[in-house]
Amino acid sequence: MSTEWVDIHLVGDELEVPCVDGVHRRYLSLDGAASTSALPAVAARVQEFLPWYSSVHRGAGYKSQVATREYEHAREAIMRFAGRGPDDVAIICRNTTEAINHLAYRLGLAHDDVVVTTVVEHHANLLPWARLATCRYVECGVDGTFTVADVCAALDQLPRPQLLAITGASNVSGWLPPIDEIIAAAHERGIRVALDAAQLAPHRPIPASADFVSFSGHKMYAPFGAGVLIGPRSAFEEGDPFLAGGGAVDLVDLDEVVWTAPPEREEAGSPNVIGAVALGVAAEELSRIGWSAIIAHEAELSHRLRSGLRSIPGVTVLGPGDTTPTLAAAAFTVEGMPHALVASRLSAEFAIGVRHGCFCAHPYLTRLLGLSPDDVAQFRADVLRGDRRTMPGAVRASACINTSAQDIDRLLAAVRAIVSGAPSPIEYRQDPLSGDYQPVGPGTEWWTDPAATHPGCSRS
Repeated sequence: MSTEWVDIHLVGDELEVPCVDGVHRRYLSLDGAASTSALPAVAARVQEFLPWYSSVHRGAGYKSQVATREYEHAREAIMRFAGRGPDDVAIICRNTTEAINHLAYRLGLAHDDVVVTTVVEHHANLLPWARLATCRYVECGVDGTFTVADVCAALDQLPRPQLLAITGASNVSGWLPPIDEIIAAAHERGIRVALDAAQLAPHRPIPASADFVSFSGHKMYAPFGAGVLIGPRSAFEEGDPFLAGGGAVDLVDLDEVVWTAPPEREEAGSPNVIGAVALGVAAEELSRIGWSAIIAHEAELSHRLRSGLRSIPGVTVLGPGDTTPTLAAAAFTVEGMPHALVASRLSAEFAIGVRHGCFCAHPYLTRLLGLSPDDVAQFRADVLRGDRRTMPGAVRASACINTSAQDIDRLLAAVRAIVSGAPSPIEYRQDPLSGDYQPVGPGTEWWTDPAATHPGCSRS
């Protein structure tokens, strides 16, 4: 398999951060499933465009014309990246969460309308549907997966669902549902599919067959605040838009509004032009690099990460086994050690950034961890009284396009050191309100006040 990816860099790759032993180490970000740094081409294009930034659409000035052209060029690049044609529109928004909320509103769902979704979803693909409609959930097995047949069973129940809302890749376990087969099964039943592609888009091609697709720039190397909702133009030609305001109208009187055509109809207010330009460049860069190379590289990383963690005594990797294809991400627990402490030690002692907790996927984590209803009730009671010290969760390491095999080995060595019982050089204290652990003692001021040691961090 390809190893060419060791030479791919992201902005900030060479940053060094202080550790509790007084040594500065190169920071290793293994938190790509949460957010990514910028590709150099993205950062360079943003810097190049900044002098030309101006309000888009309807501006007569030269800069407005340039900015409008670049904004629409970005929209076209995003559409090509998602495999969409002239009958679809790309609506620029903040992120995937906003995109899904936007879609949920625009579909005009009634409370008794049924939306089929799954327990594997990120909260962003659960809460908007549950707020406006009645959700029917596809359960997962003990390994955190479900089958096409499981989805079909939910689709075939009465009353007939209006929509299937499903993720293309789990942000927790990295599992890749058989999404092409699932979309085909839904379409055979005349049911539309809304695909949450936030985790999928940076790592795999987006199925062009999904009716609606949403994803975010900050997860695909364009962290400048833009995301996108893509769907059939016809779905947005009638009814009131999600947001009302300037740019979304053709005519306004005190007793009448004539909305303009989509996508502008759905983009009231001044859009994030810079974010859109960045997202367009990221889409072009990923397409230029090529999916076959990306998939081969990340498959190698996934195997190295998951099998390496499973080889460490006391470490449990949540989700499917090593024979099931996944993204290069793994959620794991360490026997006898809180997930928050493991994550804090990886950062403070080894300069490795990971995520811990429930990853905005509480229903999925409770199943992966095998928690009982009584367990969940107890944790809920603790949280409601402001105590998160025993909140269940896991540690998640997730690779980016710049992650190398050596980076994975560095993480594995750090986890082995922690699990082996090697004493920490510093004491850690847990904050009951957040559940996080912080190193305390001389030389740890940087933990609570990064601006004290890093000029790039400003004080408020």
